[in-house]
Amino acid sequence: MLDFYKLSGIGKSYTAKDGPLKVLGSIDLEIREKEFICIMGNSGCGKSTLIKIMEGIERFDKGEFILEGQPFKNGTSSKDIQKKFGIVFQNDNLLEWQNTYKNVELPLKVFGIKNVDTDKRVMDMLTLVGLQEYKDCLPKELSGGMRQRASIARALVTDPDFLMLDQSFGALDAITRKTLNEELLKIWHTTRKTCVMITNNVNEALYLGNRVLVMSNSPAEIIKEIEVPLSYEERTHDIGLNTVYLELRAQLNQIVRSIN
Repeated sequence: MLDFYKLSGIGKSYTAKDGPLKVLGSIDLEIREKEFICIMGNSGCGKSTLIKIMEGIERFDKGEFILEGQPFKNGTSSKDIQKKFGIVFQNDNLLEWQNTYKNVELPLKVFGIKNVDTDKRVMDMLTLVGLQEYKDCLPKELSGGMRQRASIARALVTDPDFLMLDQSFGALDAITRKTLNEELLKIWHTTRKTCVMITNNVNEALYLGNRVLVMSNSPAEIIKEIEVPLSYEERTHDIGLNTVYLELRAQLNQIVRSIN
């Protein structure tokens, strides 16, 4: 699709006590359908602001936004636009008084989606993330990793075009995070959703991403783009032995250190 997803010259400032605080300088970004993009940068550089703009829930001050071939009007995010994005945050935001099934089902109710077999859709998503046996459990009965898997199922239940992950695994321990990376890669390969992930983890970015974009400090711009020419089959648990991966990791670490 021509201009499937494109940001051109996107800028954003916030009002501060001492005057405008410029967060995003001029962001140029194109995303191809079905690819997995990882975005990196220092804390406070504007990554979360950028992904909120990309999801259509944050206004931008300048620039042009093309979404699936159509200009996106700033600040006019309708339910039809919102349904295009499944969002997974660092905090799972599960409703503590609802079981796993009800939490995953919730977006179908919020968006009033009635033209699907609700039970089949919810159970398909729970099966996709390996939680079908935990559908009746409350969030407090799930581990941190299981809660995030429930969040991924909830984000996908409306069959969005985009899966957006804002440092979704940042609060998890290293072993759980590695396991979820492997599961997320399988989910992406199965669903072929267009994925955008904000992460501060070099290994995670290279394991998951087809491309890794690095942002400068605020006011942020994208200063480096790294293609990751590894097939799905090469992204195994022993990817750390792959020479291409090792070369890219050394390159990306050097870039990250240079902006500190």
